[in-house]
Amino acid sequence: MKEKNIMSTNYLYNDIPEQMKGKKLMITGGTGSFGSTVLNRFLTSDIGEIRIFSRDEKKQDDLRHKLQAQFPDHADKVSFYIGDVRDIQSVRYAMHGVDFIFHAAALKQVPSCEFFPIEAVKTNVVGTENVLTAAIEEGVKTVVCLSTDKAAYPVNAMGTSKAMMEKVIVAKARTSKNTKICCTRYGNVMCSRGSVIPLWIDQIKAGNSITITEPSMTRFIMSLDEAVDLVLFAFENGVGGDILVQKAPACTIETQAKAVMELFGGREEDIKVIGIRHGEKVYETLLTNEECAHAIDMGNFYRVPCDTRGLNYDKYFKDGDITRNALMEFNSNNTVLLDVKETKEKIAMLAYIQERLAEE
Repeated sequence: MKEKNIMSTNYLYNDIPEQMKGKKLMITGGTGSFGSTVLNRFLTSDIGEIRIFSRDEKKQDDLRHKLQAQFPDHADKVSFYIGDVRDIQSVRYAMHGVDFIFHAAALKQVPSCEFFPIEAVKTNVVGTENVLTAAIEEGVKTVVCLSTDKAAYPVNAMGTSKAMMEKVIVAKARTSKNTKICCTRYGNVMCSRGSVIPLWIDQIKAGNSITITEPSMTRFIMSLDEAVDLVLFAFENGVGGDILVQKAPACTIETQAKAVMELFGGREEDIKVIGIRHGEKVYETLLTNEECAHAIDMGNFYRVPCDTRGLNYDKYFKDGDITRNALMEFNSNNTVLLDVKETKEKIAMLAYIQERLAEE
């Protein structure tokens, strides 16, 4: 079978970083949308091994067969490990000999975390603690953790658990001498598992109403490939304890829905407003006012360095910060807002959208 062309000149990183070549990468939650995109980017590269760590044997088996069918010359480069980040022993077992980790395992659905908040804590907070503890024990060189805009000024259980996850990451990074630990934070990833665009497409194709929560609600938007670019940027440029953010654009939910309808033939009169769901915000924040005070502008990205001060605050009565950045907050209302045409162009570039359009 002829292999697909899985590389694109639009990527910020058209190849893996030099230090990854011949090395072993582990992806927690590796059967998810992010893990699949990393595989598409890395599978034919010079990386030594990619370990997929997750708890769903069905998804692992489906992915294994897909790789064997589509990439027979490279499928053996991928190893599968059944386990759960909640169980540190399974994490340790999968991590032996690993050089780098992308930690993507998470409970990320806002409504379900609202109803089962302790489950979000077990996976997002305790699970991250387990991954980082095992990584330090095993001498892993670099761990990049994936967070969300909902961790900034959190108002829901998912965001709160991710905010605590970030605190665990920064605390671990302060004391980790040989393992670099940093964090990426990004907004809505279009067409990722559980996101709204696939739902709208199914509704349009079925001839049903297109359900939107609140038309004026704004959300950062980025593609899965941009999410991988952010993680690779953090991998190469991050310092222990950093939080790295991409300067992503945003749009309103109404704009995004109209863009999808123009692509797939829906009608504006079929839009049905159902109201804000449990735990949702009207707009999202990628950098808080407090983080902006010391954020570093790196072109297409912001870097929030680790606060390395100790618990002895006595000396700060004498030595304190005098200046701060002019940026006050980076949110989906004050970033670049895309119109329908611009949003449509961004959505139309996605491989998922092209596949769904090909069904017509």
